[in-house]
Amino acid sequence: MLSRIAESLFWIGRYVERADGTARILDVHLERLNQMPSNEQHQVSRDLLAIMGTRPSADEDFGLNDLLQSLAYDRTSPTSISGSLGAARENARRARETVSSALWECLNTTWYGLNQHRKDVVGTYRFCNWVLERTAMVTGLADTTVSHDEGWQFLVLGRSLERADMTARMLSTQDVMSSSMSWVNMLRCAGAYESFLRTRQAAFGDDHAAEFLLLDRLFPRSIVYALSDAEKCLASLEPSY
Repeated sequence: MLSRIAESLFWIGRYVERADGTARILDVHLERLNQMPSNEQHQVSRDLLAIMGTRPSADEDFGLNDLLQSLAYDRTSPTSISGSLGAARENARRARETVSSALWECLNTTWYGLNQHRKDVVGTYRFCNWVLERTAMVTGLADTTVSHDEGWQFLVLGRSLERADMTARMLSTQDVMSSSMSWVNMLRCAGAYESFLRTRQAAFGDDHAAEFLLLDRLFPRSIVYALSDAEKCLASLEPSY
């Protein structure tokens, strides 16, 4: 396999998962942010952006609308939802001879649908839900219409590493907003609330929720599960190891 194809497939997996994870985090925090006083809203917006890998300068007036632009709509930023989906589409274009037609068309349609949303709080909430549906479709098509050869292993490797990274970021939101961020919202950031209740039953609380997202070996967004998937991909790519 050509290294450029392997690299493109790896980053398709990472960027699609990044868009999905960012949409989950933003979706859970939107309502809370919109109800906060202006001074708290600005501080939490800055802290949330820092969790995603960037931080505005200290003298910059950074509020909720700036957060929405930075995490949802900025096509020039690889950490935003739109930027990630655009980068995934570009990598799919570079590996067009390897990805399936269904996968390419799904990424292409998603890219052209990015502008069809209002950029206020309500519009961003709907946008996040739309992104979750589109990324789930991309993942499903990747798993069902692409041969599970070396190329697919690189795609899953990228997806698994990004999933572990995003779950760690979801957990870190608890530290930033510990005064008002509940363990329920922490689990919802990872789409893990129902699975946690079925698995842990009466064991509730921050510690149990964090342990579930870190160490549960059956939930696909736990860090242990994601890194285990990544290890399996590496073993398949280099069996001699």
